[in-house]
Amino acid sequence: MKTISERRCKTLSSPQLEFRLTREPIETSPPLLDVEGNGAMVEFLGVVRPEEGGVRIVALDYEAFDAMAEKEGQQLLLAVAEAIPVLAVQVIHRVGRVPVGEISLRVRVHAAHRKEAFAACSDIIERLKQHVPIWKHAVPVSV
Repeated sequence: MKTISERRCKTLSSPQLEFRLTREPIETSPPLLDVEGNGAMVEFLGVVRPEEGGVRIVALDYEAFDAMAEKEGQQLLLAVAEAIPVLAVQVIHRVGRVPVGEISLRVRVHAAHRKEAFAACSDIIERLKQHVPIWKHAVPVSV
């Protein structure tokens, strides 16, 4: 299997929530979720930039304490779903070495309306950076 863990956020009758880590490249075109009442889908792709803190890099190395990251990710999605009416959320975060130009994070939110979908996506990204134990280390260009 491609993922580090198949443990997923507890699936509720509504909303559907998934948080997972992977060492494999993140695909950008899986089929849309078939979610009743879906009126908006917002997707955020975090891509590794060629510069980190003013230094040219070739990649970012992401590391995580998997069990804790999954637990915190699950709690994060539940908290967002309690605060914002979403229908489904999927978060996939890469760990390991991610070269410049590749996707390190995908957040996909389905909601009845665009306002809620955008708000939830933004909230998830901010909370993830603050509360989920995933660390990045820049890999500088060799001289």
